[in-house]
This record gives sequence, C-alpha cells and structure tokens, in this order.
Amino acid sequence: MSVIPCRQNDELQAKILEYAEILKTQAHRLGEHGLDELEFYNSGLFRGAIERIRGQFSATMSDKREFVQAILNLMQDGKFIGEWDVSGSENRHDYTIVMPSGRTAIIELKGCLDGNNTNIFERPPHAHEFIIWSVCTNAGADPRRNAWSGIHTRLSAEIISHLKRVDGLIIWDMVCGTLGRPCPKVTGPSDPRFTEASHYRLPPPCIYLLPATIPSPRNNPNPPAQKLGDVEILKAFADCFKANEHDVNSVAFAVAHNGPDTVRSTTIIRDGVTQCTSNLTAIRRT
Repeated sequence: MSVIPCRQNDELQAKILEYAEILKTQAHRLGEHGLDELEFYNSGLFRGAIERIRGQFSATMSDKREFVQAILNLMQDGKFIGEWDVSGSENRHDYTIVMPSGRTAIIELKGCLDGNNTNIFERPPHAHEFIIWSVCTNAGADPRRNAWSGIHTRLSAEIISHLKRVDGLIIWDMVCGTLGRPCPKVTGPSDPRFTEASHYRLPPPCIYLLPATIPSPRNNPNPPAQKLGDVEILKAFADCFKANEHDVNSVAFAVAHNGPDTVRSTTIIRDGVTQCTSNLTAIRRT
C-alpha cells in the first residue's frame, strides 16, 4: 500500500549512483580544458557544468508541453473534451479546456511535486474545475516520495492556509510504463490498457480526487473527496486512457487547531482501502 502504485526503479537507481560516482572521479579526463586533476576540481569548472546542466533540465518545458499537446489532441479527437487552449504567460495556470457539457476546466502543469513551485498557482474565477497535472520527466526520481510531498506537505497546506480549491491531481507522464518507471497497472508491452498518443505509449494515469470544499477547523474539518463523476476533466482522462476504479485515489484532509497551530492530516484511499495516512502535522506556511 502506498500513495502511488509505481515505485522507484531500484536497478536504475543503482546504475545512476554508480555512474554518478564514476563521473565525479573521472570528469577531469573529459574535454580539452588544459587543467590537471587538482586544478580541474578546484577551479569550479565541474560544479559549474553540473549546475548548468541541472538548470537546463529544470527550466525546459518544451518536452512537457509536447507531451501535453499530444494528450489533449487525442482527447479532443475522441470528443472526450472540446476546444483547448494554452493560457497566456500572465496567468498562473497553463491550459483552458471547454468540456462537452460547456464547463470550463483549468489545468496547471507541474513537475515532480517535491519543490516549492508546486504551491505557485491560482484558480481563475471562471474555472468550474481546476486540476494540477504532475509531469515528472526524471526517471531517477522517487514517485512515492514526490507524490506524498506534493499532496500532503505542499498542496494540503496551500489549500487550507490560502483557501485555494483544487479539484484533483493527475500524476502521469511520458516516462510512465517505460523501463525507467515500470507501471504495475500493465503486465507487458502487449497489454491492452496501453494507449498510443502520437509517439507516446502510455498506461492509465494515476488520478487523485480532492474535496469540493476548503477544509476549515471550525466549519468544515473533514470534507470528503469528490467522486470521479463530479470532476468532468478527470473523468475524461479516465475514459480516454482506460483508467478504472483501481486507478482512482480519494484524498481527504482533516484539519483542526492545536494551540496556536493549525494542524492537518491527509488520508489517501484506493480500492476502498486506506493506502496511507499521516498524523496531524502543523502547517508552517506563511
């Protein structure tokens, strides 16, 4: 039982650690920098190059947006959604979608959910539905740690302390179902639950349904998670990409006062079973 069915690929992680050690000790042999080993590591060249590469990977959104475009185009072609558009840079959300019912769904695109960027979003007034979509392209990341960090540590605090309603969360990207991140929902390459979208071949997404109301210690201490049918955009993802009830998670927050602190707990239920729950922990955000 866990916050998300998939887990870190231990074999890949071991290879990453092994390669990182080789890179740290042999980097001075690469390139024509003209420095001996001691000069190379003392110069800051190695650290600077690593930080530059890290920044480039973190900053680029082109691969993520290409992936999202392929998904939304397939959903539109199948009439699971209507028109969709990329929101302008002045908005703190990424995609606006008109649903077949006429409802407006807003998607905010995030990375691996383990950073402060997870908390930077605004639900626009015209949104009937607002969801966050985690696209984590780092195959070496730990999906369980990231999912829990995003849902409990960051989103619950943002929702409760800043009264930001989020209807749901999708954790799903182009690494899902690959050797870098095997998916337990599929049994092999020929599993019929794979769906092809452009050049991607994807297992069903992991869907998280959040409460329809903001938790409040006095008036709304433990609101239940919504049902899949309540959030049309998440139902569209489930229908288009062959997700069933086993792939849908219900997230409940319980909030209370403990002296001067506001405390909350998070519980995630899947398949009618509590997969994980936290103790009451204080919200320290300002």
